[in-house]
Amino acid sequence: MGSATNQALAETTAALAAARGVDLTVARELFVAARELGQTSQLSGALADSAAAPSARAKVITDVFGPSMASATVGLLTNAVQQRWSSASDLIDGIEELAVRAATIASDADVESELFEFSRTVAANPELELALGSRLGDASAKGDLVAKLLTGRASEATVLVASSLVQQPRERRVRQLLSRAIRIVADERGRAVATVTAAAALSTEQASRLTELLSRRYGTKISLNTVIDPTVVGGLRVQIADDVIDMSVSSRLADLRQRLAG
Repeated sequence: MGSATNQALAETTAALAAARGVDLTVARELFVAARELGQTSQLSGALADSAAAPSARAKVITDVFGPSMASATVGLLTNAVQQRWSSASDLIDGIEELAVRAATIASDADVESELFEFSRTVAANPELELALGSRLGDASAKGDLVAKLLTGRASEATVLVASSLVQQPRERRVRQLLSRAIRIVADERGRAVATVTAAAALSTEQASRLTELLSRRYGTKISLNTVIDPTVVGGLRVQIADDVIDMSVSSRLADLRQRLAG
């Protein structure tokens, strides 16, 4: 991700924080806009073209989305296209991120945990992952499938985020889409995500102690997502972004075997 995109993301996130009337309708419309830009390379290319005047790019947004979308949505889209992005793909990613953040702002539910649980469901069902990740099939049908699976089991915000993301994978795997969304939700709520892999479920006391230790180490609030994997034997494997802390018995045994092998 280029420095231009990083700056653009910072500006659009600030604009979202300052915006009024951000609700699930705004989030839904932002997802629709990202999807339409993803399907029309000429439009996304024009909106990401830094050689064009920001006012001209803003007018395109007003002409294309103004008549059908809420004023808050149009304002956020206008702000987004007036920024300088490293590529058209980054612009689409940025609008998609705005949509996830907007859904998070509009909901009091534990969207992060619900998305994580759905990602585990996908991981445990290869046929579902294949159906959602296939390039074949109607995109809206994939969204409807996810909505059917989650409705009644997750919040409206989570249903919206998950069902919208699978409709526009853009060469990304379903679990990759969900993992990114989880990180965005956590960031919007001022914390980092730690994925903990253990042989058995952590007790409340263990989870609380681990959360406290990680929060001190990383200087931010930590949200734990736990994956049960008997192959780790004992101990824990913790991943926060690209940082991996492997304290598992299986890792120590593998290291010992490697040393013995010379």
